[in-house]
Amino acid sequence: MKKFFKENIFNIISVLILIVLGVAGYYGYKTGLFNSLETFRSYILSKGKLAPLAFMVIQIIQVVLPIIPGGLTLVFGVAIFGSLWGFIYNYISICIGSILVFFISRTFGKSIMVRIFGDEKYDKYRNKINDKAYEKFFALAILFPIAPDDFLCYLTGLSEMSFKKYASIIFLFKGPSIFLYSMGWYLGLDFVLGKII
Repeated sequence: MKKFFKENIFNIISVLILIVLGVAGYYGYKTGLFNSLETFRSYILSKGKLAPLAFMVIQIIQVVLPIIPGGLTLVFGVAIFGSLWGFIYNYISICIGSILVFFISRTFGKSIMVRIFGDEKYDKYRNKINDKAYEKFFALAILFPIAPDDFLCYLTGLSEMSFKKYASIIFLFKGPSIFLYSMGWYLGLDFVLGKII
């Protein structure tokens, strides 16, 4: 039994994380946590000193189980905590979530991708991971804020890419993407609200 746990520790941790995050995400969705910025802000700020941690956990859930639009939580982070801290909390939590996605994908394989994204999307991109230029494609996709990052992180977990290479791409290229995406959306929202009010 001890040997089994030792050999499968990452698989066991991946399963537990997926279960916990799945339950938490479902709870947030059912209670209307993401219905509006005000609802979300009230919930986060009600946590007092733990507000940043509560936000980061939700952001991690959003990466692992993409049931909430990622752009929405990026904007919420900047709107609640300001430009600097919103960016920092977004960056840290999205990087953590992306690392978890890699291990979850390696643990569950194709089945987890199909469950989350469907057969059609998986079939459309699955051959990309065998391409010699996949690492470059993945790095550019992570850098630019228009790519389906969560999907590509799951897909990359099925590739031959080493964890070290994957983590390097995530930590180096996520920052500019998160900054552009969150600030672009936030400034756009600010502009629209300014015109209405």
